[in-house]
Amino acid sequence: MRDGFPDFRLGNVLATSFTGTLSERHGNAVERIPTPQRLIDWLVVYGLAVDNCTPAQLDLAVELRESVHAAATAAALQDALPVPALQVINDRSAQGRAAAILTAEGGRRWRLSSASRVEDALSVIATDAIDIIAGERDGKLALCASPTCRAAFFDTSQSRTRRWCDMNTCGNRQKKARFQANQRRSAGTTG
Repeated sequence: MRDGFPDFRLGNVLATSFTGTLSERHGNAVERIPTPQRLIDWLVVYGLAVDNCTPAQLDLAVELRESVHAAATAAALQDALPVPALQVINDRSAQGRAAAILTAEGGRRWRLSSASRVEDALSVIATDAIDIIAGERDGKLALCASPTCRAAFFDTSQSRTRRWCDMNTCGNRQKKARFQANQRRSAGTTG
């Protein structure tokens, strides 16, 4: 944990990893980007380094995060996509100046505008959200089985039956709780 903030939950899918900057939404919520500097730190981890971030830009990022979460949750539940969330996602996608760059290794990297603005990074995140919600990528949106989390995640497993947003956090917590409940039941029946 850096500077007293909770660690980032890292994933392979940009848009749903971004929604993970607020975790335990149905429990004791954990905000992982409470300050402009923390947003900068998160963006660096995902190869979207920006020069600076104002409180107003952090507000734009949080609005996008919540819109992506709302739209991804609706898509995972096969509900109608919320129009206000779509408007935010589409606006953020259109407001940035970023270009996809093909690396020598055959991968994709993003190049932000020469000013490296937060809006450019948010555009990349919004575009990624559009790709996964529209079904343009191989995988499926699902919701974490943890009752306190319920995060939307993009399941790219071969069987598309993943249950947890992250096995190292929610999955392990649920497995530990099940193990402890079984231990208590066993202790109660052997006395």
